[in-house]
Amino acid sequence: MIAETIYVLCALTSLACAFLLLRGYARSRHRLLLWCGLGFVGLFLNNVLLFLDLIVFPSVDLSAWRLVPAVLGLAVLCYGLIWDVEP
Repeated sequence: MIAETIYVLCALTSLACAFLLLRGYARSRHRLLLWCGLGFVGLFLNNVLLFLDLIVFPSVDLSAWRLVPAVLGLAVLCYGLIWDVEP
């Protein structure tokens, strides 16, 4: 019961961060907010797949599918932090 609650809270936290960052981007058009928001969308999807893998479908191994949104989200975040420098 506690594990399920923690997984859901982690997913909701990632979703809230993504929402706030993307809303900030829509208002200010600072591209770093966009990259960070998209990174948190990937982490949110990773948390949802973690919940599905461990709680909803425990007999199915979704670990490879879980890593895809996490890696893509972190890659987008790293791209924004490294290459998208404002003058």
